[in-house]
Amino acid sequence: MMIRTFIPLAALLALAGSASAQERPAQAVIDAYLKSTFGKASAEWQARIKPDDSLAVCNTTRNNPSSAQSDEMLKRESARVVYPADGKFLGNWKNGYQVANNGRGGQFSDPPGTVAGGNCFACHQLDPKEVSYGTLGPSLAAYGKDRKYDPETIKDAYTKIYNSMAVVPCSNMPRFGVNKVLDEQQIKDVMAYLFDPESPVNK
Repeated sequence: MMIRTFIPLAALLALAGSASAQERPAQAVIDAYLKSTFGKASAEWQARIKPDDSLAVCNTTRNNPSSAQSDEMLKRESARVVYPADGKFLGNWKNGYQVANNGRGGQFSDPPGTVAGGNCFACHQLDPKEVSYGTLGPSLAAYGKDRKYDPETIKDAYTKIYNSMAVVPCSNMPRFGVNKVLDEQQIKDVMAYLFDPESPVNK
């Protein structure tokens, strides 16, 4: 079946929401449409179109996997988390602030070599003094302070930033580490922004 890029995506999404008997064909139509829109993209971007095993489950279940699927997903994604070899989870909070504020990287319009950021403020409040932030995710103000800078909590937070689906099946949060959006040092710096007592997040 030929899919042309001028077909409205809204129409395809409507098709995906039709009767259950239509769901599999509709998913195939949407997959073909997305592939066609990235037809001239680089091989790296082409590879990103195909969802991995966990994302495929989330797509087919509309983010409502069964208990068995959730358990399998947590096990699979936990195995993909790579912790710092030096055992240190905190970097420089000032650099972490820059990463949290940077929404560049990973876009067709970015020049080669553009350093990606976490764009954390798009979804979370972090520094209580900031006046512009998203509300899709919970407030992270006083994150480390409220958790008494507990070492296990710090490791858990690193896990979630590195691979959110290792903590919450079908999480909406980007999988920054496993998808190579942020490197280890950037994640450490964001961790410091969350947990360093001197960070404005904890003031």
